[in-house]
Amino acid sequence: MMYKLILVDDEEEVRKGILQKIEWAKYGFEIAGEAENGREALEIAEKTMPDVVITDIKMPFMDGIKLAEQLREKFPTTKIVILTGFDEFEYAQKAIKLNVVEYVLKPVSSHEMIEILVKVKSQIDKEIAEKEDMQALREHYRKSLPVLKEKFLTSLITSKLGKAEIKEKSQSYNINLNGNGFVASIVSIDYHTVNSESTAFNMPEDKGLLNFAVLNISDEIVNKYNLGTVFLHNDHIVIITVCEEDDSDTVMNKTLSALEEIRQSIEKFLKFTVTIGVGTVCNDIVFIKYSYQNAVLALDYRLVYGNNRIIWIEDVEPRCVDKIEFDELKEHALTSCIKVGTAKEITETIDSLFEEITDVKASFKDYQIYLLEMLTTVLKAAKGSNVDMADVFGPNYNLFVELYKFNDIEAVKDWLTGICIKIMSYISKDRQDTCKLLAEKAKEYAQSHYHESDITINKVCKCLHISPAYFSSIFKKETKMTFMNYLLQIRMEAAKELLRTTNMKTFEIAERVGYSEPNYFSYCFKKYLGISPTEYRNSF
Repeated sequence: MMYKLILVDDEEEVRKGILQKIEWAKYGFEIAGEAENGREALEIAEKTMPDVVITDIKMPFMDGIKLAEQLREKFPTTKIVILTGFDEFEYAQKAIKLNVVEYVLKPVSSHEMIEILVKVKSQIDKEIAEKEDMQALREHYRKSLPVLKEKFLTSLITSKLGKAEIKEKSQSYNINLNGNGFVASIVSIDYHTVNSESTAFNMPEDKGLLNFAVLNISDEIVNKYNLGTVFLHNDHIVIITVCEEDDSDTVMNKTLSALEEIRQSIEKFLKFTVTIGVGTVCNDIVFIKYSYQNAVLALDYRLVYGNNRIIWIEDVEPRCVDKIEFDELKEHALTSCIKVGTAKEITETIDSLFEEITDVKASFKDYQIYLLEMLTTVLKAAKGSNVDMADVFGPNYNLFVELYKFNDIEAVKDWLTGICIKIMSYISKDRQDTCKLLAEKAKEYAQSHYHESDITINKVCKCLHISPAYFSSIFKKETKMTFMNYLLQIRMEAAKELLRTTNMKTFEIAERVGYSEPNYFSYCFKKYLGISPTEYRNSF
């Protein structure tokens, strides 16, 4: 197996020298990219997700220490090798510890570099082997079935337990549920990505073991961040975040950061992917059931947004205030296909729901209640997705009045199917319109604030009230480029205009278009256009 590596050094001769001296493939590495500063390296890392980054310390625009800190936050499984001068060595060791596997004094010989590569590859091999050690995993699996503890945790998310009972049982099973902010998340395996050719698992023989491997990694990372508790429920891994803080943003930031590490680690070590649904934040553990129900609902949106991602319910249903309680599977099935399904799925679901009416002999009143419950579920689903019923059916259309006009059950079924398909189409169009609107708002923000040097994706997301991961996927889907590339384009076009039409100095233009460092502005301009700002001005 080949591991991806990025080499970062601002001296081109040093980079080329290292790259040419070593037969990278021979030692199990492929060069995913080379960069001359930390900012450029981060851009490459976001595209390639490298296994190893070898970086110098002293570089313009973003040094090696800052780069290592960013890599640690965004790509926690990436190994970092620091190249350092003698006078920087102690500073480098003090500045950063996590994920740095080696500090190497410059100049580095090819022999030394090969030794480091062998060592790093061995470390990555060992980590992957440990995660795939089937015998050890089976033994661990056999010993790790605390049935009573798991039963209590399952009750916590499926039944409304009293506060006294929760306190008593959590103490008995040594589960810390003392906090002020809670959220439930569900890690679901994307089974279609489990391929025996690329992983040590076979489907369906190893399904239980597969879940346990995911549970193991999730538990390790949750414990690492002291995030809360993890358990298995209905072939999914459930995570309950327990935070001392009661601020929703803080709770979600901690949760989403740990979940992203779980997602990346599973993809890297187990060679398949997972999709993670995240519920709403609640301030009392007795309400965690509702957070879990929302996490289930969020997971349904994988049909719309795809697998191998984190889906937070407040991203996909931001305006939803009154959440539907999914105590019945029928309600969940109907609501799910209205919100994220197709016309065919709606027809099949309603057919199966009406089969129960024809299969069971019940009173006319029971039939009425059953139909009213179905219609109520449809209306709740519409309300939860902010559907304007007057827009869909006209201002004076009353579904309950219409229902009582029918005398034939088949006619009711056809009518209800048509209602659901209309609402589904409205939701689907509204979702597309919302994505377009968010992308347009982000563009407007960039056009209005490009002169500010401290613009970040997090800052934009705070204004739009969505999470960075969701924003990035929407913006790229709608504009075919990342937000930072769009911002660069706006800044460069503004700079070109100023160079053509004013006598302002380069450092003044740099500041005007959002660059606090004139040298970095010149570097970006040349990379964007192929010529320096001065050469561009002279061409006119």
